[in-house]
Amino acid sequence: MHTCRICTTELKDIIDYGKMPIANGFVKNSEDREFTFNLAAYFCPQCLMVQIGDTVEPEKMFHDHYQFVSSTSAAMAVHFEEQANEIIDSLKEKSDPFVVELGSNDGIMLKHIAKKGIRHLGIEPSRNVAEMSEKIGVHVLKEFFNQKTAKNILDTNGPADVICGSNVTCHIEDLNSVAEGIKILLKDDGVWFFEDPYIYDIVQKSSFDQMYDEHIFYFSGLSVQNLAKKHGMQLVDMRHQDVHGGSMRYYIKKGSKNNISASVHEYISKEKALNLDIQDGYLKFRDNVNNVCFDLKKLLTKLQTEGKSVAAYGATSKSTTLLTYAKIGHDLIDYISDNTPSKIGLLTPGTHIPVKSHDKFIKNPPDYTVLLAWNHKREILKNENEYRKNGGKFITFFPKVTIE
Repeated sequence: MHTCRICTTELKDIIDYGKMPIANGFVKNSEDREFTFNLAAYFCPQCLMVQIGDTVEPEKMFHDHYQFVSSTSAAMAVHFEEQANEIIDSLKEKSDPFVVELGSNDGIMLKHIAKKGIRHLGIEPSRNVAEMSEKIGVHVLKEFFNQKTAKNILDTNGPADVICGSNVTCHIEDLNSVAEGIKILLKDDGVWFFEDPYIYDIVQKSSFDQMYDEHIFYFSGLSVQNLAKKHGMQLVDMRHQDVHGGSMRYYIKKGSKNNISASVHEYISKEKALNLDIQDGYLKFRDNVNNVCFDLKKLLTKLQTEGKSVAAYGATSKSTTLLTYAKIGHDLIDYISDNTPSKIGLLTPGTHIPVKSHDKFIKNPPDYTVLLAWNHKREILKNENEYRKNGGKFITFFPKVTIE
């Protein structure tokens, strides 16, 4: 039995994916011993938070050899520059403002804040990517954020006008401690915002690959509203983002008498219409997940029997869930093309598909390519227009398996 990390209520089942390796745990050879855990998603009927049951120690996921580097995507670079500009605009009337980013990665967002001379601090426990950001002038604290960290930052820097995080809040198991830390560090008129994959989009698209070890929570306006209220704060705005296959940016302020934007009411109404406030809303999602896996493996097996060459595009963290749960390995996919230097030459976690440089994809293009980095579809199809002109085809799988 699992209980909710937010409110301790007994959780209800959504889907059990079985044994799963660490999503970013790429290995050097197939004989390497791999850590596994049971990956299953649950729903809290009390605070409406979706979350996984068993978790992995943070040190096993976020360490000195962390494989995810934000700046490898041109689309994400644009996204984070726009986010930085939003923050900069919001601080124009502030005297000596201070910005804190949780999970600052390689400084892709904070570097724009730093260039404006605005006081800032990134919190990044993965030392290798934190050091990348230091090289471009970003101030970083190489620790995990909690109440103790918040007090230390407050004593050294004073309160923060903005505390933000992108694709990091969902990673934090003790979210109550983080929320309390934010209350400590945030100015009374400050704003905390974070963006993460939106459970509404995940359910609508059946994009279950968003569920893996790093992603402990899957937020909705409903659940964030309850989380904020529990800690004496209030959800005041919601802004949808196209990144990562559909993300939501949640804006939270202290107190309970803030102005609430119309978008909060609109999105929460949509969530209720999709039945995301009850367990039944997630049961069709489970059926759709199984259909996607069956159809994708069936297609790849058919292409293999026809003698077609098949590769994949993007050695993403989330593809670990798809490949493992669907039981798709090196027998059905020759290799995965990727442009992350630290991943090239390694094998995917669990399924052991080789990761090759993009040069191989260009020099010897496959007949079909499974688009694992589907959330960057627009950018990838534009970049690989020549491949498609020459007869190459991409395979996508959300909300259903499609050849294009």
